[in-house]
Amino acid sequence: MQLTKAEEQLMHHLWTLEKAYMKDLLEAFPEPKPATTTVATLLKRMADKGFIGYNEFGKSREYYPLIQKEAYSKKEVSGFIKDFFNNSTAQFASFFTKETNMSTAELEELKKIIENELQKKNK
Repeated sequence: MQLTKAEEQLMHHLWTLEKAYMKDLLEAFPEPKPATTTVATLLKRMADKGFIGYNEFGKSREYYPLIQKEAYSKKEVSGFIKDFFNNSTAQFASFFTKETNMSTAELEELKKIIENELQKKNK
């Protein structure tokens, strides 16, 4: 399952806060803030999808993520590469390095990362 853009934005706030009540999540949004009912609907959908959980304290709920940001990001990037680059990370890397106007310093950093990964794989 995937998150909608609105759910993803709310999830980013929850990842940052780690645990939060409705008022905390509303405060995390920039102006104009969404309606409380909108956030409540998003939270319910996200809980139904299994992305968040909550603890009840009287009438209040403290929400927390059930999926870590890194795991979600990995899944999303993998899906993106599959859908747009024929499941080829090489095609993705080529597109990414050519189309994002990376600086020389950024390209050098990426080169170091690749060289480190190659060394690990060759051991």
